[in-house]
Amino acid sequence: MKNNHFQTILIGTAVGDALGVPVEFQPRGYLKANPVTDMREYGTHEQPKGTWSDDTSLMLCLAESMVEGLDSNTLAQKFIAWKNDNLWTPHGWVFDIGIGTRIAIERLENGMKPELAGGLDERDNGNGSLMRILPLVLHIKDLNIEERYDWTKKISSITHAHVRSVMACFYYLEFAKKIVEGKDKFQAYNELQSELTQYFEQRKINPIEINKFHRLLNEDISKVEEDNIKSSGYVMDTLEASIWSILTTSNYKDAVLKAVNLGHDTDTTGAVTGGLAALIYGMDNIPKEWINTLARKDDIINLTLNL
Repeated sequence: MKNNHFQTILIGTAVGDALGVPVEFQPRGYLKANPVTDMREYGTHEQPKGTWSDDTSLMLCLAESMVEGLDSNTLAQKFIAWKNDNLWTPHGWVFDIGIGTRIAIERLENGMKPELAGGLDERDNGNGSLMRILPLVLHIKDLNIEERYDWTKKISSITHAHVRSVMACFYYLEFAKKIVEGKDKFQAYNELQSELTQYFEQRKINPIEINKFHRLLNEDISKVEEDNIKSSGYVMDTLEASIWSILTTSNYKDAVLKAVNLGHDTDTTGAVTGGLAALIYGMDNIPKEWINTLARKDDIINLTLNL
C-alpha cells in the first residue's frame, strides 16, 4: 500500500505540473478564453508535451532521498546536483528555477548547513518548498505530531525556512496524512480546523502567522468565490488555491484543470493540487493518456518500486 501511495503522489504531482508548464504566467483572463483541457506542448517554456518543471524535479530528489534513507545533507546535495548536473530533469536540462530556491542552493554550494540555507524573511514565502514536500507524508505519518512538524520544518527549511512556509507545508502534509488514513477530503478539512489551530497555539506560534491561515482554519474555503482565490507564487495563495480546487470538484481531472486555469503560477498550483487529488481519488482516476505523455514516466515509476 505504501508503494501505491508513493507512486500515486509522484505521478499525480507530475501530471498536474505538466498540465501547467505550457501556460505558466498566463493571466486568468487569458485562460478563461483559452482554457487548458488537455496536455499541451510548447507555450511558455517551449517544452514538449508532458514536460514537468522544477516542482517535480525537486520532489523526485526528495523521493529518491527517501528511498536511500532520508537525510537532509544528502537531499541538499541532490538539489545541488539538480541545479548543476541536471539530476531528475525531464529532458537533461533545467529550464526553470525559483528565486528563493536558487539562492538557497547557492548557499548550500558555499557550505551552509541545510537547515540554515532557506530564506527566513517574510518575503521568502514563495511556494518552493510546498511544491516538493508531499512524499514526506509517507515518511512521517506514523510519528507523533511534534516529530511530524519537526521533520516538515527540517525538509522545508533547506530552501524555505520562514515559519509561514513551514506551516503551509505542515497543513498540506497533515491533510494528506488523513487521506492516507482513509478519511474523505471534507472530513480531513474539518478535522484540521480544530487540530491545527490548537497545535499552532500550543507551539506558541505568533498569532499573526496563525491568522494567515484564517480561511483554511476558520472558514469554509469551498464557499469562497473564484475571484477571491489567488494563484500567484506566494505560498498561501498556492495552498488555498489547491485546497479550494480540490473541495470544489469531485475527480482528479476536474481538480487539476480548475487549478491550472486559475492562471499565473499554473505549474505549481497544478502540482500541489495534483498530488493531493491523486491521493484522494487514486491513480486509476488520473487520465491514462496524461500519464503516458509524462517525460520519464518509467523512471518515476521505477523509483517508486524501491521504497
